[in-house]
Amino acid sequence: MTEALLARIAAALERLSPPPAEPPDFAAAGAFVWHATPDRLDPVASVNRVPLRLLVGIDRAQDTLLANTRAFAAGLPANNALLWGARGMGKSSLVKAAHAEVGEGAPALKLVEVLREDLPSLGRLLRLLRAATGFRFILFCDDLSFGQEDAHYKSLKAVLDGGVEGRPENVVFYATSNRRHLMPRDMIENERSTAINPSEAVEEKVSLSDRFGLWLGFHPCDQDAYLEMIRRYCAAFGIAIDEATLRAEAIEWQQTRGARSGRVAWQYVTDLAGRRGVRL
Repeated sequence: MTEALLARIAAALERLSPPPAEPPDFAAAGAFVWHATPDRLDPVASVNRVPLRLLVGIDRAQDTLLANTRAFAAGLPANNALLWGARGMGKSSLVKAAHAEVGEGAPALKLVEVLREDLPSLGRLLRLLRAATGFRFILFCDDLSFGQEDAHYKSLKAVLDGGVEGRPENVVFYATSNRRHLMPRDMIENERSTAINPSEAVEEKVSLSDRFGLWLGFHPCDQDAYLEMIRRYCAAFGIAIDEATLRAEAIEWQQTRGARSGRVAWQYVTDLAGRRGVRL
């Protein structure tokens, strides 16, 4: 009876304080996904990404992020990057495409995706990556944002600043968000109206985005860019369609969606490929 009880207590303690994660074989894959409880890095055999040449209308952001990523892969100083702005305009696609582009000549460069709900475990992940000498890691958090009662941003602030140990030299953090300051305006305004010291409360909330050295803005595309996205997709996947039909269908498609973006362009191409019997 006593032995069974002790075994249950030991199992409970292991769940509360799991042993440190074992490092995976980083040479086995170019990308990994971090999971907490229990801590582990799962390799990704095939990354879901769009080739860099198919990204349209984001040339400035593309050039800036590529230069930062190349510097980081070469062991030079590089900034954390926040890609913010209009939805569906290629923010996460650019991060994955930049990793693929730079990684061709730098196989030690790895992409590690971190889910927003796992941000409190970032400290443990950094300890694991710090010990992985010979490799360099882009931590990637997609669609990063915080709500009223969400305190995860405090964990991220500590990671970006590095704390006492400092951010590992072989780690950089890239995040995408629809919000420039990662928090809804009403959340910031509520802090301003209810706090004892409004300016200090707001500063504490918006200072998270200040920890990203690069702010890359993404804005809604015009019709010419939208049509060019579709033309490039059609050329890349061998979808035969005359210009007049493409233009008429693509414009009708975006009108039914009420928006123009890279995501809407891809959805039209997916529909077109299905109708034409072309595999993507």
